[in-house]
Amino acid sequence: MSITKQDVQHVAKLARLNLSEAEEAQMTEQLNAILQYAEKLNELDTEGVEPTTHVLHVSNVMREDEVRESLPIEKVMLNAPDEEDGQIRVPAVLE
Repeated sequence: MSITKQDVQHVAKLARLNLSEAEEAQMTEQLNAILQYAEKLNELDTEGVEPTTHVLHVSNVMREDEVRESLPIEKVMLNAPDEEDGQIRVPAVLE
């Protein structure tokens, strides 16, 4: 598999990039070099190797949900830039 100059032009158009002729040639060359390097992975013997989604064992560390007191509204409003009727007032974003 290789990348053509037309492939680079197509992707540049989708990304709304204006590439010069020299940049197109450079990108074509660099992308083909990346693909050739990735093709080396096909030379590896992966027989008996289980597929993984991550090289390291990753697990979510979650704590138990527990009911606890909330902050009093007076303390919360101390951090609010503006307050009205016990609610944080923000600038209007719609007209």
